[in-house]
Amino acid sequence: MSTLSKRVILITGANKGIGLETARQLGKEGHTIIVAARDEKKAQAAVTELSQEGVDARPLVLDVTSAASIAQAAKEIEQQFGKLDTLINNAGLALEGWGSKASTTPIDDWRKIYETNVFGLVAVTQALLPLVKKSEAGRIVNLSSILGSLALHADPKSPIYDFKAAAYDSSKSAVNQFTIHLVHELRGTPIKVNAAHPGWVKTDMGGQDAPMNVVDGAKTSVWLATLPADGPTGGFFHLQDQLPW
Repeated sequence: MSTLSKRVILITGANKGIGLETARQLGKEGHTIIVAARDEKKAQAAVTELSQEGVDARPLVLDVTSAASIAQAAKEIEQQFGKLDTLINNAGLALEGWGSKASTTPIDDWRKIYETNVFGLVAVTQALLPLVKKSEAGRIVNLSSILGSLALHADPKSPIYDFKAAAYDSSKSAVNQFTIHLVHELRGTPIKVNAAHPGWVKTDMGGQDAPMNVVDGAKTSVWLATLPADGPTGGFFHLQDQLPW
């Protein structure tokens, strides 16, 4: 059996939205999905839903802002599976509205956003990387956003030029930078690390005015989660198109 045909895949924030749909699509490809969520009941409810659709899904309590929770989750994964083939850092937080001003966005909002989007993502990756290294074909997918692109934000002609939310946008720029640094650290290994822009998707975060449905919004993560040996690493992608950092 191919190392890519039956994988153990952990998805943070997998109880709803893009995370849940990513779990569904990867699960239907035959992979074992660890559904991670802060709330045990929500994780179990998602697992129940996925199981009814034939997905091999397992619940995991994981609060990405809690060192104790992350350590316990890593211990449980090691005990149950002995490795982790794919880590999808999907959990994210947005608090600002469009057009919020960098000069007046409350510092508490900056801290809350960074605690989940940056520090939580880094902490989870650091804790689970030893298990990813035990996979024959480790994959790490960091959920970013086109709003993290410095090149596009600085270009008055770009479609996102007027979509400014400084704390959220810069948190995703930090995710992109972490991705690049991790790729450099892991060069020469079979592990592939990429940043994903799911698109503007109809979710609790994206709102109902978003142009993409959740099925399409999950496709970038699904693709990057099971890249073949000749697939890309160190890229920033939407679907299979590369975006500027």
